[in-house]
Amino acid sequence: MTREDGTPRVSPGVYLLDRAASPQFASPILVRVIRELPDRHPPYAWTWVDCYQLDRHGDATEKRQLFVMPQGMRPVNVAPVPYATRRRPPLRAARAGG
Repeated sequence: MTREDGTPRVSPGVYLLDRAASPQFASPILVRVIRELPDRHPPYAWTWVDCYQLDRHGDATEKRQLFVMPQGMRPVNVAPVPYATRRRPPLRAARAGG
């Protein structure tokens, strides 16, 4: 589905955002898009999305509104990690006498 200007619409879901989506993502982030915000009338090939930034477990850490290029948003499948199976990385033991 596209807008009148030919820009693809963004469907709700999980996406990986990197420089292809916007120069602001020098470090890629994972987001769950809630909805596109078409009432902001972005320029050609860009759009605003209402989303949650996700951590490595797929949990929302921050609500954001982002200005992105839909063509650069990569949909991904992220299975939630149950709390019971999550582990902290092991602490490294300090060496004695070094």
